[in-house]
This record gives sequence, C-alpha cells and structure tokens, in this order.
Amino acid sequence: MKLTKVKTAMLAACAAMALTSTAVAADVKATMIIYLDPSVQFFNPVVKGAQDAAAQFGVDLDVQYANNDPVRQNDLIESATVSGVDGIAVAISSSDAFDSSICAAVKTGIIVIGFNNDDLEGGKGNCRQAYVGMDEFASGYELGNRMIEKFDLKQGDVVFNPREIPEASFAVARGGGIEKAMKEKGITVETVRSGLDPAEAQNIIAQFLIANPGVKALFGTGSVTSTVGAGAIKDAGVNIPFGGFDLAVEIVNAVESGAMFATMDQQPYLQGYYPIAQIALAKKYGLTPTDVDTGQGAFLDKSRISSVKPLIGSYR
Repeated sequence: MKLTKVKTAMLAACAAMALTSTAVAADVKATMIIYLDPSVQFFNPVVKGAQDAAAQFGVDLDVQYANNDPVRQNDLIESATVSGVDGIAVAISSSDAFDSSICAAVKTGIIVIGFNNDDLEGGKGNCRQAYVGMDEFASGYELGNRMIEKFDLKQGDVVFNPREIPEASFAVARGGGIEKAMKEKGITVETVRSGLDPAEAQNIIAQFLIANPGVKALFGTGSVTSTVGAGAIKDAGVNIPFGGFDLAVEIVNAVESGAMFATMDQQPYLQGYYPIAQIALAKKYGLTPTDVDTGQGAFLDKSRISSVKPLIGSYR
C-alpha cells in the first residue's frame, strides 16, 4: 500500500521526536544491501540517511555492497538471514534473482524492505513488505512527455536512451516509461549498454551521437549516463536537448548552465532513512511497513534546481 497522510504524519512525528534526542542504544539489528559498489556516488546520501535513522532509532546497522553481482547479493541476503537480524533493507535490482532469498528471510520473521529498486511487479512479484523509492516507470513517462512538449519532438523523430545496466529493474522501468511516452507520439527510441564507468559511458554516448546525427534528444537513465550526458553531447559536437535522472554535482551544474534540460530526483537520502526507520518502528512498536514514493515532485529544471543545490556534495 502507498503511504497515507496519517501514516506519513505518524512517521514524521516519530522522526521528529528522534531528531530532538541524542542517539539511543542500539537494540535492533539491520542489514542494508546495495547492489552496486561503494564507488557509485549516488548511494552516498542513501547510506547517510540510513546511518542517521540508525542513530536516531537505536539500530545496529551493517551496510553491505553486492558489487553488481546477483550471486553475491543473494549470499548477503542469506547471511543476514542466518545471522538473525531484525530487518533487511535491500535494493531489488532484479525482478526474479532475489525472490527466493527474500521470501526465505520474511518467513523467518525478518522485516524486509526494498529501496531504490523494486520488482517490476511490486509487491505481487516479491515478498518484501514495503518499497521506498521512486515510481520508476511513471518518472520515465513524465520526463519523456515533458521533453516532447518542451522541444516539439514529433512523429518520425529518433531519440537516444543509453542505459547503464539495461536488464536492471530501474533501467527497464525508467526506459519503459520513456518508450511509452515516445511511442504514443510515433517517436523511435534507440538504446545501448553504457556500463557504469563514467569515462567509458561518455565515450559510448558521444560515439553514438556522432554516428547518428539525426538523433533529436538524449535521455539519461541513471546517475552515470545523466552525469556524463552533457559532456558527451559536447564531445560529439551536436546541439540536442538532454534530460535524465538523479543528482550529482555535474548534473546540477549542467541543469543550471542549460546544458541539461532537467533531472528527475528520487531523493536518495530518504531511500536510506525510511527503510531503517520503518524496520525499527516495526520491531519496537509493531507498525506495519508501508510504501513510500520518494519521487513525488521529482522534476527539477533550471527554475527548481537551486532548491536542492545545498544537498549536493554533502555526502560525497
């Protein structure tokens, strides 16, 4: 279920009470599992949010990284289950790879909350009790429609949407939303795997744009493609509109300068904070975990980017 106004108020009240006090003794154990590695800067505010919630709600928090290895991620889930933690916060980057291990954890009584990435079928496709993160498909669809309207994209046009990990649930959902918006207008979407290395991704995007001079717009799918997109456009010597996802210094600078039209912010700090807070509240007070859409009001163009600029760089 989605977060209701009443539940939002309750959670906010609990957070407010915690913020007014010093850190409490840890009497809840939780593991947070991030599917990438520590070098991916996007997850810095996620971890900071989780650590803040752990300090405020009395949680012994262990943060683990799967390094984009599904086997390792399943091992981490199973290890946390065997160790007897009270809760697991896990980025569900695949719609099927982690179903068994997550269900096994839930069956033992562990609270499992997905964050950042979710099963493409939501709660119907996975045993997790709640999801904290952006509605990826809806955000891709919104960005696509805003780009169509702003830049008069029309039937017969071709746009480019490189994807870091095309099979990852976030790429399937966001890319699917972009594709839906384009398809409704008769616009073709081309895509390639860019990978997670920024320099390599920038070169792949630039080379595609050079080889395909008729491309009318560029869409970043995640933090890497969105960070390097403006540089790739410059490298290719073309002048096309560019929109993407997430926040980083480079992304904010690109939006402020006009090199990037807009970015969709999924508020990563909250994606770390709320899962750990909810695990603690469920364990201590029996409160039922609930979905939190951190992507509401996510669209940030030049007129809005300054409002979030103070956050950028705080967690690097």
